[in-house]
Amino acid sequence: MEKKKVSLIALDMDGTLLMSDKSIHPDTVRDIAFAAEQGLQMVYCSGRDIVELEPYTGTLPQIRYGICTSGSVVYDFQEKKNIFRRAVPQQTVLEIIRLVGERTGMIHFLGDGCSITCREQIEHMEDYHMGIYKELYRRVATAVESMQEEALRHDSIPKVNIYFRSEEDRDRALGKLKHLPLTFAQAEKTSLEMTAPGVSKALGLEKLAEHLGIPMEETAGIGDADNDSAVLRVVGLSIAMGNAEDKIKEMCDMITDDNDHNGVGKAIREMIGAGR
Repeated sequence: MEKKKVSLIALDMDGTLLMSDKSIHPDTVRDIAFAAEQGLQMVYCSGRDIVELEPYTGTLPQIRYGICTSGSVVYDFQEKKNIFRRAVPQQTVLEIIRLVGERTGMIHFLGDGCSITCREQIEHMEDYHMGIYKELYRRVATAVESMQEEALRHDSIPKVNIYFRSEEDRDRALGKLKHLPLTFAQAEKTSLEMTAPGVSKALGLEKLAEHLGIPMEETAGIGDADNDSAVLRVVGLSIAMGNAEDKIKEMCDMITDDNDHNGVGKAIREMIGAGR
């Protein structure tokens, strides 16, 4: 593979930076610290919101920026402010709820430092194939009685997730929603993610690279799933995790180890050795 200069690396979270138990491998922490000492910048690039990323910022203080909620928000953790934001307007959020219903799936609002979902459904997240996240939601989510009533309190929402009991339920819901002006992604086993038109992790990375004065040719991305594909197409160097979907591996320039064996750290060290 041709050696490429890399100045900024976009790191997906779940399935990439995070191990299966949602912690960060100690060797990954070490390798990211080493890379930062060499002047390499890294950014979280995730479907998660600010509030869901903040628990990791103490472990990785070298990472200043977050491409959050699938690219609808780019956030500066140091100055605690948005660099970029593009959200779903209230009217569209209400139409999502009307068409799908509050009980067909677990509706989840993300953005602006808030994680909001139905109080009752948090305790039954296993039903929606999201049990691994239950403790996170218990810690950081604001629990409400009605998502429709909550939507009326917000002019716009950066990201709307719905977690379904089955893929069939998700497919039926998507059929009802696909005419709406939204960007759709299917990230978890039975989830549907919705953001404003044109939003993607790629857009978020482009906005951050512009802010930092870094050409896109000097960016790299590491990911594992379909919701990483947009950013992996626009970076100068694309890297698939060893646990990535086959179609992600096929589109990338290189493949590293899996998320339980420091795949991110090994890829970063290879980049440093190649370009610095």
